[in-house]
Amino acid sequence: MSDLKQTRNGGQILVEALRRNGVDTLYCVPGESYLPVLDALCDVPSIRTIVTRHEGAASNMADAYGKLTGRPGICFVTRGPGATHASNGVHTARQDSTPMILFVGQIEGGFKGREAFQEVDYGQMFGGLAKWVAEIDRIERIPEFVSKAFSMAQSGRPGPVVIALPEEVLFGLASVADAPPVRVARAAPEPSAVATLRERLATAQRPLVVVGGTGWDPQGSEALRRFVHANQLPVAASFRRQDLFDNRDPHYIGQLGLGTSPALLARVKNADLLLVIGSRLSETVSQGYSLIDSPVPQQVLVHVHPDSQELNRVYCAQLPILSCVATFASAAAALAPVESHAWAAWTLAARADYVEHSTPPAAHPQLAGVDMGAVMGHLDEVLPDDAIISNGAGNYTVWVHRFYRYRQPATELAPTNGAMGYGLPAAIAAKLHAPARTVVCFAGDGCFMMYPQELATALQFNAAVVVIVVNNGMLATIRMHQEREYPGRVSATELVNPDFISLARSFGAYAERVERTEDFAGAFARARQAGVAALIELRVDPRQITPQARLQ
Repeated sequence: MSDLKQTRNGGQILVEALRRNGVDTLYCVPGESYLPVLDALCDVPSIRTIVTRHEGAASNMADAYGKLTGRPGICFVTRGPGATHASNGVHTARQDSTPMILFVGQIEGGFKGREAFQEVDYGQMFGGLAKWVAEIDRIERIPEFVSKAFSMAQSGRPGPVVIALPEEVLFGLASVADAPPVRVARAAPEPSAVATLRERLATAQRPLVVVGGTGWDPQGSEALRRFVHANQLPVAASFRRQDLFDNRDPHYIGQLGLGTSPALLARVKNADLLLVIGSRLSETVSQGYSLIDSPVPQQVLVHVHPDSQELNRVYCAQLPILSCVATFASAAAALAPVESHAWAAWTLAARADYVEHSTPPAAHPQLAGVDMGAVMGHLDEVLPDDAIISNGAGNYTVWVHRFYRYRQPATELAPTNGAMGYGLPAAIAAKLHAPARTVVCFAGDGCFMMYPQELATALQFNAAVVVIVVNNGMLATIRMHQEREYPGRVSATELVNPDFISLARSFGAYAERVERTEDFAGAFARARQAGVAALIELRVDPRQITPQARLQ
């Protein structure tokens, strides 16, 4: 039922709409363009306001919240520069299919078209990034716009929505009926499609499941596990979706992304049936669209996705299934298992390849500094199953994705669009959402310096994350590409860094520098016990560009 409230300003109406839709946290950098919202939040203690030091960090935190909860992460920024800074997180949410709503202050309507102070046409600016961009034209329509924003952000393929808030809408007064919480419709697979899947599976010799996307819940993940076990299927995770299936499970065979095992790539090519659940089979997952032919794959492709616009967009599936991933998993788990598992040896061999590839090798005797393989091996042993690992972009992530074995959903926070700087804001959002869980952020020295000031946010809001900065004094990913394309011609990739330990301590964080592999375990234990945000700087050999490749 809708309620007719007393006369309120637009900020109060908007905040009430957020409260009714279950918002418990929002991330922002305050701006005068949305002062009525900030004032209204004083009267709604159930919504926690996290003030960051940069709008890009605020939008990344909102993305991380959306990844962890499946509900839209909420971000508020001011007009103009605030919006341009926050666009980073919007792009991440778009490519990562994360539900998110960005509210942006806007100039007074009567000033539009004059290039007023901080004026931006948000429809043009965000049109290619967001699922929906809108500007509320009348105060009476606030509940309507907010309801549609929550529905759009969560429906089909989830993603970001941008809502502009003109000054007269927020400062104006009106008696407005509040809308009820949004209920999102979910697509379900047709029974005939699920039956056809079983028929395809019964005739396969080398099937392979690729799991990815968003929209998974504990019930869906458990249903997927039952379906996989009943049919003895091998499961690969798409890029930065390794937490969707327990990596210790004997059916898990690796991730399709950066640093993928050559053996796994060969198996995808040689598979005769690909069951792709949730993944878009994007450029990174498909290795530049080379693993699977487009538009007609060589493998029998069964593609399950919650958005009809994704099905048959790049690859023509022999069996496209429009469905929420969790609902599909439940339907698949209810199928009678295929009686003859012709692929049993195929699954066992694929698992053996994964175990070999994901086991850290001995340190190279000619390399100095900390061995990242040993670091990841130690963390894989000591971290609890529900520990959350975040990272941004850079070659250091190859060690994380290759050697750490994720065990539970909602434990991997990593941007599929390769956004540098994502790890620290995401880790802070994760720790604030789940303070009892261990949260570890990985960042390269270049990646960390995108948002180092967010250590202040971590200290202000008591987010005791552990940040591991992998310092090799350069932008290693670009250096790697340089050495391949222009050997010996180093340009613009060397970094002169601050003293990371002094920098972290200046914020009030705990900090240690580790220069030898054997010292890492003790430093990490002390960082976990510090009770505040902690930073560990790892000095690594710049020649070790990836686990396999070394600079001369």
